[in-house]
Amino acid sequence: MKTFAQLLDQAKHFHSDWSKAELLGPRAANRAELESLADDRVLSSMSWRIFCAGLKRSLVDAKWPAFEKAFFGFDPEKVTLMSDEHLEKLMQNRDLIRHFGKIKATRVNAMMVLDSSQKHGSFGKFLADWPVEHTVGLWAFLKKEGAQLGGNSGAYALRIVGRDSPVLTDDVVTALKAQGVIDKRPTSQRDLKLVQQAFNQWRAESGADLCQISRVLARSIG
Repeated sequence: MKTFAQLLDQAKHFHSDWSKAELLGPRAANRAELESLADDRVLSSMSWRIFCAGLKRSLVDAKWPAFEKAFFGFDPEKVTLMSDEHLEKLMQNRDLIRHFGKIKATRVNAMMVLDSSQKHGSFGKFLADWPVEHTVGLWAFLKKEGAQLGGNSGAYALRIVGRDSPVLTDDVVTALKAQGVIDKRPTSQRDLKLVQQAFNQWRAESGADLCQISRVLARSIG
């Protein structure tokens, strides 16, 4: 497995006109920034990501004000109280993206956000408290306790709110295979643990965030 410095040099080879800062991209939010996140904004961002899956972001963006209204500003407590009948009525709202599975997921995720917030003081504090060195465990938590947050959706949702996380895009997976970390797309806990260990090593070497390492990996293959 190459060192992070070698991966950065490889990425620079393919993107010779990019600076190191451009290759790395922005850093993740710090602890204070995560702790300041409002629960409703976390739920809104999480839901936005879920509705973006398979659609153009511009379409979702255009409809998002209607979503904010329909889901009471994504106040988790209010969303958890929405009945099945209320959710079904939203399917008649032409201003929304009428995907019932994703609409129902919003209530499930509101319950997750509210429960974690009550235990930790806020969902942002929950995210800040979760060890970066075990981020794949956070992915598993989102998948188990939430809805529509499997695959890369959970990782993308974390990225949107600023919580440090790699995203296992096709390019990142290809790069991890090239480094001998895995031999196929990681889905098992064993393979995800190997991915986490590799990211932890590169993070220790470089001081870079997981999201930055992820970007460099993607750019190291061309």
